[in-house]
Amino acid sequence: MGHFQLVLDQCPVGHPDRATALTNLAWVRLVGYIQNDVEDVDTTTSLFRDALALRPQHHPDHPLSLYNLTEALNWRHDKKGTAADICEAAQLYHEILPLFVLELCPLGHRHRPITLHELAQAVEARFYQYGNIDDLDTSIQLRREAVSLRPEGHADRNACLNNLAFSLMSRFKHQRNHNDLDEAISLYQEALHLYPVGHEYRDRSLDNLGGALVERFNERDDIEDMTRAINLYREALTLRPPGHPHRDTTLNNLAVAFQNRYDKLQVSEDLNEAIDQHRESLRLKRLDNPERHKTLHNLGSALCSRFKETQKTEDVEEAIALCQESLAALSLLHPDRCFSYMWLQKAYLSRYWILHDPADLSLAMENFRLASRHSTQGFPQRIFRAFYWTVAAEQHDHGSALEAYSTVLELLDAHLATRSSATSRREAAAAFHYTRTVPADAASCAIRCDNLPHAIELVEQGRGQQWSLASRLRTPVEDLESANPALAHNYLELSKLVSNAAQSSATITDRAAVDRATIEYRRLTRQWEAAVAEIRDLPAFSRFLLPPLYADLQAAARQGPVIILIASQYSCSAIIVPTSGDPHHVPLPSVALADLTNLKDRFARAIREASQMTPKQSRTDLIVLSRIIWNEIMLPIVNVLRHDLKLKYCRIWLCPTAAFTSIPLHAAHPFRTNPDGSREQCLEDLYICSYTPTLSALVRSRQMMRKRVTPSFVTIGQGQPGAGKSKALLAVDSELELVHKLVPAMAKRTTISGDAATRAGALEALQENTWVHLACHGKQDPKQPYNSHFVMRDEDLTLLDIMERDIPHAEFAFLSACHTAVGDEETPDEVIHLAAGLQFSGFKSVIGTLWQVDDSVAKHVVKAFYENMFEDLSDGGAMDCTKAAWALNRATHAVKTQVPLEQRMVFVHIGV
Repeated sequence: MGHFQLVLDQCPVGHPDRATALTNLAWVRLVGYIQNDVEDVDTTTSLFRDALALRPQHHPDHPLSLYNLTEALNWRHDKKGTAADICEAAQLYHEILPLFVLELCPLGHRHRPITLHELAQAVEARFYQYGNIDDLDTSIQLRREAVSLRPEGHADRNACLNNLAFSLMSRFKHQRNHNDLDEAISLYQEALHLYPVGHEYRDRSLDNLGGALVERFNERDDIEDMTRAINLYREALTLRPPGHPHRDTTLNNLAVAFQNRYDKLQVSEDLNEAIDQHRESLRLKRLDNPERHKTLHNLGSALCSRFKETQKTEDVEEAIALCQESLAALSLLHPDRCFSYMWLQKAYLSRYWILHDPADLSLAMENFRLASRHSTQGFPQRIFRAFYWTVAAEQHDHGSALEAYSTVLELLDAHLATRSSATSRREAAAAFHYTRTVPADAASCAIRCDNLPHAIELVEQGRGQQWSLASRLRTPVEDLESANPALAHNYLELSKLVSNAAQSSATITDRAAVDRATIEYRRLTRQWEAAVAEIRDLPAFSRFLLPPLYADLQAAARQGPVIILIASQYSCSAIIVPTSGDPHHVPLPSVALADLTNLKDRFARAIREASQMTPKQSRTDLIVLSRIIWNEIMLPIVNVLRHDLKLKYCRIWLCPTAAFTSIPLHAAHPFRTNPDGSREQCLEDLYICSYTPTLSALVRSRQMMRKRVTPSFVTIGQGQPGAGKSKALLAVDSELELVHKLVPAMAKRTTISGDAATRAGALEALQENTWVHLACHGKQDPKQPYNSHFVMRDEDLTLLDIMERDIPHAEFAFLSACHTAVGDEETPDEVIHLAAGLQFSGFKSVIGTLWQVDDSVAKHVVKAFYENMFEDLSDGGAMDCTKAAWALNRATHAVKTQVPLEQRMVFVHIGV
């Protein structure tokens, strides 16, 4: 070092070799620092900076000087944990990537793998400080390339596998994409196989695989994963005896495993073991260890759990102090602050349960808020915290409950928006199965707070999120085009790009290609979001694409009231949205959530039994159940409609939530006689019923009604599907012929059937016609509702196929097929079914079915429907899809003597 200092002294400012002299001295000092022979790294960093200043951009050694400075910053970060260093190093690495990696270390260069590793390490370290997912995605891409450069048999393959798996696990914890978890475990297992017993790095591989198995145990509850993880940690601990520099890490990991097993199985020995291991880990950790905060809050969490068991206040007092210490060790933007808030909340809430000090409850709720709002942590963790905030606030009647519900809905929306395809969004939503009650519970909370408009806003925001997210890219922009044509054009072009990226990503299976597509989708989405933000700066567009307010949603009731039925664990009730004025609340005191679940199951059983009966047999069970719907659900609503709102025979729209979605509300019937011997009126005698998935869907359909074109009517039928697909439907051809005759001559009429009724033929017909009648088998897929489909001659016509079409001029569709208006039980409030898909693609008015259709009797309903639909066209009237609900109402009355009760109930109207 002294010799290099002498050389530098002989190269004053302006000397041509000064940059080289600075670099040589800096490197020898850095080596000394790495080996703990030199304590001062700041001087070393300054020397590298001076050398870089003498080698500006375009200097042949500029990339090398950039690399040298990043190495010094990396080492200073590793030893001192300085966030600014890793942030600067990562930024410099982004400059190096095209200069150094791609030019100086092209494919085939022997230093390319190590350079890829160091670049990945730097950008990943910045992710751990600031939580920017782009950094982690970049790191994974670089690590994938490094693995590809280390084929089977290469001495360094095991290290590359471990590094990639570690990055994938980090992304899983941030995003909760199960593909990342499964891939990481597979890579860790391959790496462990390459670290046999006796290998010097086997301990690291054991630790890594153990951590991934613990995560999978938490996700899937397979006790074998946890048992194996603990065994792996125990083996790692034997390889890290007292005095080993990483023994503290394995102790912490083993403690976390015991703690997680305790959370699932509630065995006290596991909890005590976890506390002992955490304490030993903390004792071994130096005060400047950058991972120390994790052991602090982990120990705090374990002590909280023991406090709930033993109620010893010293445990909870120590837990609070530990969590506060972990917070103090972290920068304000560090992602792990979320966990410290989380465990602090747990500690304060635990103490409140025992001591009942209101200050503890307030502190717990504040830490729920801080954890949920911590922007650098991934959405899944924040959604989880926000959901339990709602639970705690409800349980303790705390005033923050409404804010908690709003936070859950906002975070869910933001998280789902990061997923590119409809299928991946639905899978992401299903992963948060515990939040499925949130929309109805949020509305119930707002009702209890006497805020009906906000209840409507919340239930609308939480229901049909899949449709809401997809429809953002199809929002009509006529008003915007008038106000600012350039912004409108930019928004529409970006919407197309985002939509195309989403559709193309859905077919990719290669993991590296999926990562690249995700990064590209995120890039386009940011541009799209920037365009939306610019639009919101315009005076009249401040709420462009924001969740609608009550004033906007009331437009759904322009042609008649909308009745939202809310099924919550806290209360069941209805809200009537009138054409004008304030909403009306209708309590349903005799209805509980369990009653609705029971009613739904009884209805399903009664429908199955009725399908085995002859037409003449009495449907006693269905009659009893229809009477229950009338007495306990619809009669209180009808009383408000008739007596408070003074509404007689008119249109109404039903918007059911949660358990209400599986009950045929339109079939409510007293099945009683009046004292004078006349039949007491049922719901469909009093009102013309339609359904709507959401209020926004109805508003959107009405907005699109402005564009009317010359009607064209296509009948699509497939009674003879391909071999092995479904049984033949013998009445299809006669149904198509019947419809063709009833459709007025003013419409261009075409029929597609037999060999022509293929998937491609049906899709083309849907796009080219404004009115459609479809007669075929319909199949609901309860596991993956986007795969629900119509059975065609060759391939199935799926819901996803329909959703991907944008048919703004479409008007009406009659779906004479089974199960076309039934969503899946896993996410009932998403209303994902074939009829809703057609409405989304552009059809304003749709007739769908709730269960299996008997095609031999359906033709009677079809005939009566079209006779009513087109009865006045001989006088020169126009085909009007808004008459569909009235025509269906008249048709079901007309066929009472020909069609059994369950086959009259099966048809429902959706839309305008």
